[in-house]
Amino acid sequence: MADLLVPLYDLPHKSTPAGFVVRRSLVHEGGTIRNWIEEHFSPGWASEVLPSVSRTPSTMVLAVERSTGKLAGFCVWDCTALGFLGPVGVAEEYRGTGVGRAVTIQVLHSMREQGYGYGIIGGAGPVDFFKSVCRASVITQSTPGIYPDMIK
Repeated sequence: MADLLVPLYDLPHKSTPAGFVVRRSLVHEGGTIRNWIEEHFSPGWASEVLPSVSRTPSTMVLAVERSTGKLAGFCVWDCTALGFLGPVGVAEEYRGTGVGRAVTIQVLHSMREQGYGYGIIGGAGPVDFFKSVCRASVITQSTPGIYPDMIK
């Protein structure tokens, strides 16, 4: 999977889908978030996001269903490498609701506010999603990127 480059100087406007709250995580939510990510995605992602939850302010944005308080999706930055966005994930039941777009755009705005001019999406899986949401472009010769010799 290739890395993607996102210019942060001309981002789409932030928007929150109806029925959701989009906000940064809080440190006391770390265990719950980690368990949820491991259950819905992978133990690797659950470990990868740990730095985001322990920072103040957090570098994790959550989408929470307003009526139930259920976690619907997340996006992080500056975890595996500085200037990198990801992982980003949305629970299967919430896909297609705009949650993925909302957390991704919020993170990109936060990265710009932090001083970054560009964001990198490392080892991007859904390339078409990122191209449509934030005009990401493929970085040529970026495979395997920062994940060359992962422990099995």
